[in-house]
Amino acid sequence: MQRIAERVRVAAIFSPGCQVKPVWFEWRRRKHAVTELAYFWKDCYGEATRLHFAVSDGSNLFELIFNLKDQNWTLEGVEEPPR
Repeated sequence: MQRIAERVRVAAIFSPGCQVKPVWFEWRRRKHAVTELAYFWKDCYGEATRLHFAVSDGSNLFELIFNLKDQNWTLEGVEEPPR
């Protein structure tokens, strides 16, 4: 996976019980619709709890991170299919 570590704009659904589901995100002036949530995990980074989402737009696999402390989204990495 290629490391990106860029803040991105994400549209997400926040459901009762602290469930979060990313719907789409913008990266490099392109909107990526989330077609699949491959897996989810959380960790702590200092005092911040972070939610990690491995998502696909149908072509690529992305890792999005939502930082609960500062409420920011980061595109941590992308894995593109071999050409």
